[in-house]
This record gives sequence, structure tokens and C-alpha cells, in this order.
Amino acid sequence: MPQKSYKIINDPVHGFIRISHPLVFSIIEHPYFQRLRRIKQLGLTEYVYPGALHTRFHHALGAYHLMGIALDTLRSKGIDISDEEALACQIAILLHDVGHGPFSHALEYTILEGVHHEQLSLLIMQKLNEQFNNALHLAIRIFCNEYERPFFHQLVSSQLDMDRLDYLQRDCYFTGVQEGTIGAARLLKMIDVVNDELVIEEKGIYSIENFLTARRVMYWQVYLHKTTIATEQMIVQIMRRAKELAQAGVSLPATPALSFFLLNRIRQNNFHESEETLKAFTSLDDYDIWAAIKQWTDHPDYVLSELSRRLLERRLFKVRLSPAPLPAAWIEERKQEILAKLPAAGYLPYFLIQGSTENTAYQTKGSSIQVLRKDGKLIDIAEASDLPNIKALKKMVKKYYVCWAKYN
Repeated sequence: MPQKSYKIINDPVHGFIRISHPLVFSIIEHPYFQRLRRIKQLGLTEYVYPGALHTRFHHALGAYHLMGIALDTLRSKGIDISDEEALACQIAILLHDVGHGPFSHALEYTILEGVHHEQLSLLIMQKLNEQFNNALHLAIRIFCNEYERPFFHQLVSSQLDMDRLDYLQRDCYFTGVQEGTIGAARLLKMIDVVNDELVIEEKGIYSIENFLTARRVMYWQVYLHKTTIATEQMIVQIMRRAKELAQAGVSLPATPALSFFLLNRIRQNNFHESEETLKAFTSLDDYDIWAAIKQWTDHPDYVLSELSRRLLERRLFKVRLSPAPLPAAWIEERKQEILAKLPAAGYLPYFLIQGSTENTAYQTKGSSIQVLRKDGKLIDIAEASDLPNIKALKKMVKKYYVCWAKYN
């Protein structure tokens, strides 16, 4: 374990981030964590916002930094937090995204089958715990919400956690979408704990209103932008075709890590049954996918080569987003246009994709934001706010899309 006692990292969003515990040094320097340098935070969003090139590594360090500020704030308000609890909470947030695969959410259920990144984050944390002589035991309990003081888990995962505070501020900075700006510094000054539950002081209501509104803007203007949906569907179809070909015995150039996931159907239980599965996953990143796509542009399979070339050359699918399902007649017209260009009708599902996406800016179920009034009573932010749109943010918004290949 490194014996360094102090290090600072210059972050463009938060300024200087201080690392001062040897265990944190060791975790950051571990190959599992260093892999996050090679995974983009926003997947393929750079096709819409060219500056969105930041990584999960940046985000994890930023969330770790904000956690330190939050814990200091709570201590200054008389909340009893031991050094062991503070370290564990910071490690939990540092590793909360360590289970992300290539392109973050874009390929989460394509390379793997039904395995959420949080499940893999926990598995990797458990492996690190073994390597560091059980030093991550408390961090894992906090991450899993098994610790008797729930506010620590709420700082890691809730409607107002350090994960969201960092990614909204960071993604806003790198995309240039100024409407997503949040007052993270003020929000952190307004947090408190009542009965071991995280709350926000009443004077922070306006900051919370801005936070929730900004989150809605970022989802529909960045995370669920229609062009982002189209590019993600393209890479999903590329990987879907590659897996079908590989499992049918067709030779595909790919790195060893990617080949493992192309040739095998990997579910959650495979990670527990075989060390090889975790080894392959922790070797897999964005670069494996891009290297393969560049080679697949010359593959004899029409679907694989055509989609790979289109993505590399930014000849993206067209996309139409609607609050209601699109008319069947209109979809049929798109199908016929594509079928006229395809060498085989069976290829159509790769070149026209229908689906839906949804978002709720403020989810009250299981994890609401509680406001501490001056009289000591707690009230949900949706009831405390005098803005009608905050109540409206509790509503699920669903949009339907069709992505299709446009031929000149």
C-alpha cells in the first residue's frame, strides 16, 4: 500500500481534489479503477456535444470530493461521524460506478444479459475487499444500505446523492448545456441529518427546485437527446449482430476480452461461477469496441460492415421522437424505403428500430427529498415548494421513438 500522505488532483469542475488516505490511493491505482479512464461518462453523447469526452474516472473522483465536503458539513453541524465511517462512505462513492462496462449505459444490457452495473460494482468491491484484507467491509455495507445509519447510503444513492451532484455539474460543464447548471456548493451547505435520515434545510428549497429542474433539462437535452438515442441504437445493433455472427461460428476480429463476451451468453451467475468472466469484464473498455468496429467495416457481412462504417463516418440513423406511438402507416413507409435498399429483407430489424424511453425528474418512491422546516417538521420537497412544476416533475414522462437508416 502506498505510503504517500497527501496528493492533490486538479479537476476542471471542482478545482483541487485532495487524496490523503493510503487505502484510497491503493484503490485509485488498482487496475479495476484505472479502467474507468477508458470508459466515457456519456457514452456516444459526443456525437451531439463534441466536448462530452470526460470519463467515469473523472466522475468517480468528483463524487469522492463532494462526499468529503458533505461529511465535513454534517460534522460541522454536530453530526457524530467517525473517521472509519467517513472513509467507508468516501470509498463507497468512489467505487459506485466501477461496474460500468463500455460506453456506460449504452451497452449495459447488450454485452451482458440482464446484469445491472450496480451488481457488478458490488462484485468488484467484494473482490477488492478480499485483496485489501477486509478493509472495504463497511463501505460495502453502506453501498448496500445495510448499515444502521441510513443517511450514509443516502449520500451515496438517493434523490440527492453525491453521484447526481457531480454528474449534473460535470456533464453540464463538458457539454456546454448551461441550463443544467446546479448550485452544488450551496446544496452541500444546506444538508443535515434528522433521525439518521438525510434532509435539506428549509432555506435550501430554491436550490433544490433548481436542481430538480436542471436534472429534467439534462435528461431530455443531453442523456435522452434524440441523436444520442440514435447513435446508441446503432452501436447496440452492431454488437447484437457481432454476437449473432460469433456464436454462429463466423470469424470476427476482436480483442480477447471482447471475443469472450461475443462468444458467450453472460449472466449474473457466470460472474460467481468463473473467475475468467470477471477477468474478461475488468479488461473490457471503450477501446475494445472501437478497435473492433474499425476492423468490422471491411467484414463481408453486410449488416456488420454497413453499420460500423455508418457509425465511424457519422452517417447516423434518422430518428423521430413522439409523446405517442408513431402512426403505423408512417412506419410502414420507412420500412419499404429501407427494404428497397437492403440486399436481404431479413436485415430490416437492424436498420429500423422502434422503442420508448422514459424519465421521472423526481422519484418519491423509496427516496424522497425531505425538507427540514424551521419548526422542526419534515416535509417532502414537492409539498414544500410553491412551484407547481416541482409537483409535475414527479410524473413519469414517456416518449416513443423510431430510428431508421436513411439512404440517399
